[in-house]
Amino acid sequence: MSKTKLSYEDPDADRDLYSGLIRLHVLHHAVREPIFGLGMSEELARHGYRISPGTLYPLLHSLEKKGYLRSRERRNGKSLRKIYRATPRGRTALSAAKSKVRELFRELIEGK
Repeated sequence: MSKTKLSYEDPDADRDLYSGLIRLHVLHHAVREPIFGLGMSEELARHGYRISPGTLYPLLHSLEKKGYLRSRERRNGKSLRKIYRATPRGRTALSAAKSKVRELFRELIEGK
């Protein structure tokens, strides 16, 4: 029986570990201001997350379906752009998640 070795040179190898962080990052920005797919993709890339449109848009739709985000279409030149904002439920969920992230940070980074 062979064991699978994770490649730390391949950023996609641990994608499932980061998926929750990406969702929190999206929700964080949607609480602060309206977001849209391309802009969010660029923001995530600034933090080292490479996420394709084929992954990001279903993630946004999933957060909307769960009631964390609400979308509206807004005209951007000749095209329509879907803009997302956090809902009250999304704001509450983010607040609760911040507490959990603080606890995890203390344990992982500060060793407490």
